[in-house]
Amino acid sequence: MQNIRITEGTYKIRGKDADMAGLVFPLVEEFKVGAKGGYVTVDGSAVNGFPDRNIKIKVLGPEGYELVGQDVKATEREESDAEIVERIRERFDMLKDMTKAVKKGDVRAMIVSGPPGVGKSHGVEEVLDRYKTMETLGAGKSFEVIKGAMSPIGLYCKLFNMADKGKVVVFDDCDSIFQEELSLNILKAALDSKKTRTIHWNTDSFKLRNEGVPDSFKFEASAIFITNLKFDKVKGKLREHLNALESRCHYMDLTIDTDRDKMLRIKQVVSDGMLNNYKLDDEVKEEIIDFVDVNKNRLRELSLRTVLKVADLAKAFPDKWEAMAENTVMRRA
Repeated sequence: MQNIRITEGTYKIRGKDADMAGLVFPLVEEFKVGAKGGYVTVDGSAVNGFPDRNIKIKVLGPEGYELVGQDVKATEREESDAEIVERIRERFDMLKDMTKAVKKGDVRAMIVSGPPGVGKSHGVEEVLDRYKTMETLGAGKSFEVIKGAMSPIGLYCKLFNMADKGKVVVFDDCDSIFQEELSLNILKAALDSKKTRTIHWNTDSFKLRNEGVPDSFKFEASAIFITNLKFDKVKGKLREHLNALESRCHYMDLTIDTDRDKMLRIKQVVSDGMLNNYKLDDEVKEEIIDFVDVNKNRLRELSLRTVLKVADLAKAFPDKWEAMAENTVMRRA
């Protein structure tokens, strides 16, 4: 792929035109004129801090960039802390918007992927909790969160109980259903792209008869899968199963891939008030974050859950919480 250097051009980042002069991108398509003026299309994923897709850089004409060949590599640009925080915040804002769309039925299903303890489940449940007033009006549960292992017949029964339009089934770290072929076939039927989705259980079952569950039913609800798996990194037979599920869902990667990303996410959530209920002094809150940051390479898990564990110790043992934390949330050297 041919590379180009922008000599004079702009790209809109968070509502503002940013100067692109000097940056090198892989060329996707030469200069064109559209409804909003001239532009050149480049591969944004090649330069850190830009969208992971093709983007249009606004230029006045072909003179706004120069061909530099493949020998000149795409710009190696490091995101600033502020840019990373904004990127992650935008992803979680999108997660809330997508959850609303799932609840309304505009989006049939969504997969949310990210490391443990960064607030995936909280972001989804925070939105769904706002719909709990439906339950007080006799409409039954508007959503249900399923955690842990689940058998295929258990999955079939759960989907039957939550089959009505407007309801949402949330599978939170329930990855065993991805590996069981029968469970996957049930999910494929539940999330099919056809207008009418019918799920069948084609073998005799005492459990179904005992619970009054029919051997087929229409499923009109929606589903959200919250997982630590990165689907594109999985290989082998499971990869084939995940492909079938991914093709029926919107897939959202929260892009928290490094310890730096995780630490900045932790600082963001704490600054948004995560520790307010602990009634700790601001100085102690800062000490907790510093403790986690300094020792992040030795923690059993770099996550929001670890921050809460340390805050528990700071509340219970104000004079020796660091020593306590060293022995409970850190690995031995």
